[in-house]
Amino acid sequence: MLAVPGLASLLGVSLLARTAITADVMALTMYVVLGLGMSYTAAGGVAAALTAGVALGGPLLGGMIDRRGLRAVLLVTIGAQVVFWLSVPALPYGLLLGAAFAAGLLMVPAQPVTRQAIAAMTTAGQRRAAFALESVQGELSYIVGPAIVILCAANLSPGVVAWGVGAAIVVGGAGIALLDPPLRAADEAGAGAAGRPPRREWLGSGMIAVLTMAFGTTMLLGGIDLAIVAALEEAGQVSWAAAVVTVLGVTSVIGGLVYGALSRSLPTWLLLGLLGLLTVPAGLAHDWRWLCVAVVGSGLLTAPTLSTLADAVSRLAPASVRGEATGLQSSALSAGFALGAPVAGIAIDASAPAGGFAAAGLAGVAAALTGLLLSRRSPARTRSPLGGPGLAGAPGPEPRGADARPGVSP
Repeated sequence: MLAVPGLASLLGVSLLARTAITADVMALTMYVVLGLGMSYTAAGGVAAALTAGVALGGPLLGGMIDRRGLRAVLLVTIGAQVVFWLSVPALPYGLLLGAAFAAGLLMVPAQPVTRQAIAAMTTAGQRRAAFALESVQGELSYIVGPAIVILCAANLSPGVVAWGVGAAIVVGGAGIALLDPPLRAADEAGAGAAGRPPRREWLGSGMIAVLTMAFGTTMLLGGIDLAIVAALEEAGQVSWAAAVVTVLGVTSVIGGLVYGALSRSLPTWLLLGLLGLLTVPAGLAHDWRWLCVAVVGSGLLTAPTLSTLADAVSRLAPASVRGEATGLQSSALSAGFALGAPVAGIAIDASAPAGGFAAAGLAGVAAALTGLLLSRRSPARTRSPLGGPGLAGAPGPEPRGADARPGVSP
């Protein structure tokens, strides 16, 4: 167990906020379909508007945190969420589209703030295990959040369910504001006063490699969810899709816990490449039982891959721009999820459900290879988070000058 003061409280409060945030699309879908009596296509439009807002707002909010501080940004985003969720039951569809985009743009930044705080609160030896726990937290939120909304929708009105999701987001955000976790380590306290480095100095090939792999990871995950449903629908067993998705989520939690306990890390490109390769043959399963077995390999590698991405961003980004960098990472993750299902859907329509697994897996492999090539172009001092010259992420040269941080290799 990690002995980091304040980390358990942060992860607990953040889990509440992140669980509600993962459920917001489902809550809005239920409201549009059941409350407004409109089609799933219309519900998809609201979901797309919210997702687009989140993707665009990530780096903007991250930059504001870097400049204005955490509490100021949380107060603004919490206020925006209060206004949006209270007004959802009163909004006609056209206004709901615009309001959903604005709400996404000003979504409580629970995930990027948690990652920034982990980088600031932990030592180099603790960081990989801490990010593994954060990835496990993310998996739990995806398992629990939408399921709770579906269960509540069977007994409550869609408007009340939307209010409940909004209340949880607000309470989680308020909890993070009360904790006010440090976003810079003690030796980084004066980083903001020294000025923000130009983007060309930190948004180089190494960081682009991480963002590319983040995009590829969630594109794979978004595609595999749709492929599971398509495969079971073809087999006449679509009611078992929830069981398969649960196996995928539970094995991801196990994989994250095991990876966090290992003494050495693996490079991101290798984990993502293996994740992609293990996803492709899952399409050969034509029964829900075999599909449960087939997704175990993908599940075990999901949380470790996501944790290494977060760790890499924290190491590559200077302290004064870490908020913007983690915001860019969140945007890449959101964009990958948004594109993964449509790409897998095209492959399924053009071939068979197995094509969806193949498209998702190959997208992950392509992102891994691209990340590897880009990381080899980056300076030697920034390679280790990506697994540059060594397969185990061996430490690179010691950082020098203003970028030096005790106990953290770049």
